[in-house]
Amino acid sequence: MTRNVAVWSKRLRELRQANNLSQTDVAKVLRCSQVACGMYELGKRRISVDNLVKLARYYHVSLDYLAGLQDQG
Repeated sequence: MTRNVAVWSKRLRELRQANNLSQTDVAKVLRCSQVACGMYELGKRRISVDNLVKLARYYHVSLDYLAGLQDQG
């Protein structure tokens, strides 16, 4: 797993948990399966830029934050 994948996968999990959401809740936002969300959080599946944008908007954070280029959302 590359550093960038490790960062965004960790941040996706942290944001989901901080908002008291399940992977199923996030899957509904992304219109994907719960399994896919779990794979994103584990860094086992690459998430599309479109889905990263959806999540950045949903969580009110920047893409730079999700990508690990910035420390605060």
